[in-house]
Amino acid sequence: MQNNSDTTLVTQTAPITAETHGGRAKCLQRLVRLDLPVPATVALSFGAVHNIASGHLPDIPGILSAFPSRALLCVRPSSQDPDWGGPGAVLNIGMNHDRHAELCETLGTQAATKIFLRFVQGYAVHVARLDPDMFDAIDGEGAEALNATLSAYEQETEEPFPEDIATQLAGVLKSMARAWEGTSARLLRMAKGAPADAGLGLVVQQMALGVGRGECGSGVLQLVDSETGLKQITGRYLRQSQGRDALSPQAESIFITRDPRGPSLEELVPECFAQLKAHAALMRARLRAEMQVEFTIDNGSLHILDGVRVNRSSRATVRIAVQLARDGIITREEALMRVEPRALNELLHRQIATDAPRDVLGQGIAASPGAATGRLVFSASEAQASAARSEPCILVRRETSPEDIRGMHAAKGVMTERGGITSHAAVIGRGIGLPCVVGISDMKFQIINKTIQASDGRTLREGDIVTIDGTSGQVLLGAPDMHEAALDDAFQELMDWASAVSDIGVRANADTPADAQTARNFNAQGIGLCRTEHMFFEPGRLTVMREMIFADSSNDRRASLERLLPMQRDDFTQLFRIMQGQPVCIRLFDPPLHEFLPTSRSGQRELAEALDLPLSTVTRRVDSLMEYNPMLGMRGVRLGITVPEIYEMQARAIFEATIDASKDGEPVVPEIMIPLVSAKREVELVRARIDGIATAVRNERGAAFDYRLGVMVETPRAALRAAEIAPYCAFMSFGTNDLTQMTYGLSRDDAGRFMSTYVKQGVFPEDPFHTLDVDGVGELMQMAAERGRGAQPNIVLSICGEHGGNPESIAFVRQAGFDYVSCSPFRVPVARLAAAQLAIGHKTG
Repeated sequence: MQNNSDTTLVTQTAPITAETHGGRAKCLQRLVRLDLPVPATVALSFGAVHNIASGHLPDIPGILSAFPSRALLCVRPSSQDPDWGGPGAVLNIGMNHDRHAELCETLGTQAATKIFLRFVQGYAVHVARLDPDMFDAIDGEGAEALNATLSAYEQETEEPFPEDIATQLAGVLKSMARAWEGTSARLLRMAKGAPADAGLGLVVQQMALGVGRGECGSGVLQLVDSETGLKQITGRYLRQSQGRDALSPQAESIFITRDPRGPSLEELVPECFAQLKAHAALMRARLRAEMQVEFTIDNGSLHILDGVRVNRSSRATVRIAVQLARDGIITREEALMRVEPRALNELLHRQIATDAPRDVLGQGIAASPGAATGRLVFSASEAQASAARSEPCILVRRETSPEDIRGMHAAKGVMTERGGITSHAAVIGRGIGLPCVVGISDMKFQIINKTIQASDGRTLREGDIVTIDGTSGQVLLGAPDMHEAALDDAFQELMDWASAVSDIGVRANADTPADAQTARNFNAQGIGLCRTEHMFFEPGRLTVMREMIFADSSNDRRASLERLLPMQRDDFTQLFRIMQGQPVCIRLFDPPLHEFLPTSRSGQRELAEALDLPLSTVTRRVDSLMEYNPMLGMRGVRLGITVPEIYEMQARAIFEATIDASKDGEPVVPEIMIPLVSAKREVELVRARIDGIATAVRNERGAAFDYRLGVMVETPRAALRAAEIAPYCAFMSFGTNDLTQMTYGLSRDDAGRFMSTYVKQGVFPEDPFHTLDVDGVGELMQMAAERGRGAQPNIVLSICGEHGGNPESIAFVRQAGFDYVSCSPFRVPVARLAAAQLAIGHKTG
């Protein structure tokens, strides 16, 4: 045949691209260029297939002229991206009564009849659009079954089965083209990321029959394990079969390599097996990827029908990319680009096995990745009791509060009825690597009765075993099989390569020594946010903190805080020593004081006993501290100015810890961050007090030290007035959780109730608490960065909200000239890989 832009014989030099003919056609051309035994193939372009769907057939006789006159053919889809799918392949085109008679002589009656029967049934279902169930009553594979199938076809279609190969091929091409352009197929591939107008190519290939005399069959082979990525020859081979029959779960396939449990392809046809291994290795080297080889053996001769990239888990993706780079097949930069940053989440946490059955009870927001199984408990104290008994548990709350932190640490996972991607449970869960599902609105939580009603009406009680999947947001009944986290040598090597090319820093948000150690293990370049308030919820400290809240004078408050000082100093000393001289940015106390007080009557009674106060005094103080909107009330710097003793104690603890940690390690230069700033005067007041504490500590201890003071930009006014604030700061770190909340006027804890509706209806392109809003919040950040640097050229800019671990957000702040991002410890590898990919893209772009 003559090649043209619509129908092209696949040769080494044919004008074929993935963008015009699809990935399968291009891969087949590459295999032809490697001189592999690929059957003759004709590729139809996207344009040709679109014309077929519109009723304009290509030159069918011209296509047939590319093949031997009595050859059987198959047609397979060739979409641009294999993940987009396509209509099912149709095999054995050209079978009719005459060809059946010929093949009975050469292959044997049983094999020839099997081929004819398969084609009739495939043509009936895919082309004539008959119900597959109509063939269920037909038994066997012999002549009787064939005749019954042909008779059923004629009865349903009211016409005889077509005998002409040109008619058959035209029918198959029209059916596959129209199926691709149908509404349901278009919606399905769009859900997989394909554009609405994505094209489909088709490949017409000569059949290597795989059935008949001699050794015949079909199968697949690959050189790595799909789950681990380790070198291992795997695959399946089914004798007397065609296409991908060997992959059917019902197929009685044999082993690929020698195995004492039964026969193998390696023993049956050692020459074909050796050729197959060599072909797979050549494809790996020349196509620069681990490939699964689809092959057919026809009377002892090997034919390569196709090559597709090996299906792989996230763990295997990393190892395959790293090993290809180790072997010099691809560069380190290309290896980095081949791993999706978010896929690393599956390596860092336990995951539900891909083939495990799922009994879904409800669906919420996937707030912190990983999976966990345990017995349901409904309070933090019950979670701690379960942990003491070494019983894994899942903590259930309507929404978590700082009082639940110890319970969260004790639990294996957390599920909440309310909340969104930046709710308290979500932020803490991601910070400590705890699987978390929030906003489970289709389940009814009855915390007092300690029951949950599932979306299908089933009732769960305390002690029932459930599994939460923080990667998908599902809540499951029971304990499905799990894959463990896999931070192996390949992961570590990939992360080393990422660090070598990144041009923006990655720090971790870490509140405890355990968080800091996790950050070190993931090679974070320091701590970008240490939220000190979490340190005050330890049982031994909470009572002292409450005493301070109930103190009537400044001196009494200082007396209570004196008891907290050594505890805070020890906290900071541990952090500084773990980070070994790397920067540690400590945010001063932020939350409103009422969060430290009990809200229940029983809790207030216990507090009254602990403080030796009348219950009425306790309830009055609790009521007096309550605010209508505490997140916009007396918190952060406002609390630091009105109750200055807290910041004074924290500053002293930081400076004394700086001296202690520097004695036996790298010099420490702490960074002190003032939260919720809105005005220059706030910074002036706090800075003056902290400078005074620094001078006092230097004099008392006879030691010199440096420190840096900065602000957390989380109010729109701070962004707008950055030029006034920056001269008083060494750094500005953007807290995008609150900045997004205040810019939108949205509660980050309540937005989950309606956010999915907003996104579906196009009000917002994405949840702004999940993906940084570069148009609104981003404009404020850019404005603040420009104004801040204009007034203070050397000021360090960073982002420390939860967006800091989001690849899209990293791209934005990198473009805006920020110095580093800071995110939850378990998101550090994701951020490091994303930063590396951005640097590589900038260099190659």
